Amino acid sequence: MGHQTVSGTCAVSDATDHQAALRALGLLDLTDLADDCRAAAVEALVDRAVTPFGHVAAICIWPQFVQAARARLRGKVAIATVINFPAGGENVDRAVDDTREALGDGADEIDLVMPYRALMRGDENIVREMIEAVAAETAEEKILKVILETGALGTPALIERASDIAIAAGANFIKTSTGKIAVSATPEAARIMIGAIARSKKPVGFKAAGGIRTLADAKTYLAIADEIMGPDWAKPETFRFGASGLLDALLTELSGRAGEGAGGY
Repeated sequence: MGHQTVSGTCAVSDATDHQAALRALGLLDLTDLADDCRAAAVEALVDRAVTPFGHVAAICIWPQFVQAARARLRGKVAIATVINFPAGGENVDRAVDDTREALGDGADEIDLVMPYRALMRGDENIVREMIEAVAAETAEEKILKVILETGALGTPALIERASDIAIAAGANFIKTSTGKIAVSATPEAARIMIGAIARSKKPVGFKAAGGIRTLADAKTYLAIADEIMGPDWAKPETFRFGASGLLDALLTELSGRAGEGAGGY
């Protein structure tokens, strides 16, 4: 499933708002994880995933909607779904079973909440065991994003430790948040997590999720990635935004200046 990218990516600090919006669009996991989400809302989300300016990286939806979304999308955009979400429980077998079912229904990407409360009480074994077990299921051309729930972890030391464990256990991405608690993505957490990726020297990506609603928000996180990893690093294979409202902000910017450096979209 090919992603559209902008050739000759420049650092977000040097980009126009139009260029930054175009870049962010292709990095977006367009999300609906509302507690009362219905099939009609998922259909609408699917239809919004392909825009006049290009397509988003993925949609992120509840597992029960994956099969219908797969039929409607017909391979145009990746489908991500959530496992062990949002509570971050400690039942490894359940997480594995749910992952197998989601993959069987057609999911391309799994966003797994790590058992973050176990980590907070010092039990790293269950955290490692769950991530490794789910990573074994996604190893064949699928993507595993591990949600750290950084707002609950709280301290830089715990966020760094969670990042290191997830990377070592087989995560393809590390993701900030579920968006279901008071504190979601923060620039501070992003800096710690991307720093851990840099130190690991592994091909692991970063996903900022929760509370990202404006182009300015997106530019903040892209600037951190550009600073630490270089301006060519943040691509759909290595960087995502998990958001529901961000698309509207990006399309407002792009529609307002249609035709100015649209980059072939």
